[in-house]
Amino acid sequence: MSSGLVVALSGGVGGAKLALGLSRVLSADELLVVANTGDDFEHLGLSICPDIDTLTYVLAGLDNPVTGWGRRDETWSFMETITALGGEDWFRLGDRDLALHVERTKRLAAGHSLSQITGDVCRRLGVGPRVLPMSDDPVRTRVRSDDGWIDFQDYFVRQQCRPVVRQLAFTGVADARPQPEVMAALGGGRVRAVVICPSNPFISIEPILSVPGLRAAIENCGAPVVAVSPIVGGRAVKGPTAKMMQELGLAVSSATVAARYGDLLDGYVVDAAGSGDIKTKVHVAPTLMTTLEDREALARTVLTFAHSLT
Repeated sequence: MSSGLVVALSGGVGGAKLALGLSRVLSADELLVVANTGDDFEHLGLSICPDIDTLTYVLAGLDNPVTGWGRRDETWSFMETITALGGEDWFRLGDRDLALHVERTKRLAAGHSLSQITGDVCRRLGVGPRVLPMSDDPVRTRVRSDDGWIDFQDYFVRQQCRPVVRQLAFTGVADARPQPEVMAALGGGRVRAVVICPSNPFISIEPILSVPGLRAAIENCGAPVVAVSPIVGGRAVKGPTAKMMQELGLAVSSATVAARYGDLLDGYVVDAAGSGDIKTKVHVAPTLMTTLEDREALARTVLTFAHSLT
C-alpha cells in the first residue's frame, strides 16, 4: 500500500474508534486527525472540548470503555461536592478529566491557541498522530427545537436529546479560519486518503466541512475521499443520529448520509444492510466496531479501498 498522509475527519465516540484503528495500522507521522469543535462550550468557567478530549483519551488508551466518554479509573469527588453545594451538575466532569479543562482554560487565557494546547496535551499523554481542531476560532453548534434555539450540550447532555430537532446552525463558522496545519497538509501533495469517520454527519462532520475553505481543500487535495457510514443495520450505533434524521424529515439510511456529503465522496464503506441506492462507489464490509480487532480491520479495509480508487 502506498505511503503518504491519511487525513481523518472525526467527531467523538464513533469517529474515535476508527481513528484508533487507523493509528494502529499507520505510523504516527502518516495520520492527521481533524477534530470537530462545534461541540465545544464553556461550563463552570472552563473551556470544554468534548470531541478533542474523546479522541485524545482514546488514542492515549485512557478512555472509559463503559461510558464511551471521559477517562477510565475516574473519581468523582469534585462532582459530588458541586452537587452538595447546589451547583450545576448536569455535565459530569471527573476529577482526572477536570485537570485537563483547568489547564486548557488557563492556557487559552494566556493566549495559547487550541491547536498548541491540544498538541502539547497529546504529546504528554503519549498520543503519536497529530490531533488538530478544525479551527482555532470558536464555532458553536446550536439546535432549534420547538422551544427555540439552545446550545448543543444543553440539547445533548442536559436534555438527553429529548427536544425535537428542527434546524441546526454553527454559530461563528462563517468567520472561522481553517486550522493552518490542516490546510498545509491538504495542499502539500502527499495526502493519500481523506477518511470521513463514522461520526454523526450533521453535528460532527458538517461543522468541519462548513469551515470556510476546508471542504474545497479536501476536494482539491488530489486524494480519494472515503466515508464510513454511521448507520449499521439500518440504525445509528451511537448517539442521536437516527432521531435527528427522522426529525429533519430524512430517511434513516446510509444512502441519506452519502447524499448529505454529495460529490465530495469518491467512495463509501457500508454494511450489507445499507448498500442500496448510493450514487458513489460502494464497498460493503463489516462496520460495527466492538473490539480493537474490529477497529483495525475496518481501518485496513478503508485504506485498501481508498488505494483502489487512486
